[in-house]
Amino acid sequence: MTLWGESTLAMIRRTVEISGHGNHLFISDGALCVRRGRDVVGRVPLEDLGVLILDAPTTTYTHHAIAEALAAGAVILPCGRDHHPAGMFLPQTSSLQTQRVRDQAAASAPLRKRLWQQIVRRKIANQAAVLDDGPVAKGLKLMVSRVRSGDPANVEAQAARKYWRALFGKVFRRGREGAPPNALLNYAYMVLRACVARSVCAAGLHPSLGLHHHNRSNAFALADDLVEPLRPMADRKVKALYEAGAREVERETKVELLSLLTAEIEVAGARGPLMVGLERVIASLVRCYAGEAKAIELPVPCN
Repeated sequence: MTLWGESTLAMIRRTVEISGHGNHLFISDGALCVRRGRDVVGRVPLEDLGVLILDAPTTTYTHHAIAEALAAGAVILPCGRDHHPAGMFLPQTSSLQTQRVRDQAAASAPLRKRLWQQIVRRKIANQAAVLDDGPVAKGLKLMVSRVRSGDPANVEAQAARKYWRALFGKVFRRGREGAPPNALLNYAYMVLRACVARSVCAAGLHPSLGLHHHNRSNAFALADDLVEPLRPMADRKVKALYEAGAREVERETKVELLSLLTAEIEVAGARGPLMVGLERVIASLVRCYAGEAKAIELPVPCN
């Protein structure tokens, strides 16, 4: 098994969440600083910043702080009262953006359908892995081959019904406003979606031009497509927290869910942290858009 080298691991960026009251963010000497009252209580070099989550309504910041964080390649998530993102600030960092967006926009419907088929197959296979080797897992593995180009039979939804019942019981219903552990799932997916969106933009692709997801009000359709195979690793984490007694998004659960961004995944036979592996996934998608490859290198969560 190949491991990503130290030079690659150096690309890992930090995820920083700002919570609590009375925080002020500013830039000093190339670092994002957090001041509370008269004291500087935190400092992160801009080059290390990957995701900045602003989850405190009393937090203030300078325009310079936001602009410099974006220029350094960070994605910024300001959250509302429900602790979910009210929006997303994304960097524009690729010098190849114009050509890559042209290739992306010109992608044919057959190509998009084939790529979506690959994504759904990997998602279902990853769901089966979460369930280990039980009868439902075996059934999901058999369903993988039934996913055709574009998934016209919606095998993804059929697999989901079996998967959720096996994971959280027959009474569980997955929904944004549903009963626990839905809030934990929402937060975990938000973290993964932000990380995927950042990688998409860093590669010079447009996040609103999706393969399957499409909605005039969804500015991150491509991120929603690519996050699908990663959802099962969030589900596994949430299940462990739920079985340990967690029900809502709190400080302790946030720490655990944010650790997903450094969890190990396998991409094309190589293993490494998720935030690095995503760069390989997106790079393979760029090659597909350019006509240089026919398949995305999709992630497999490692236990």
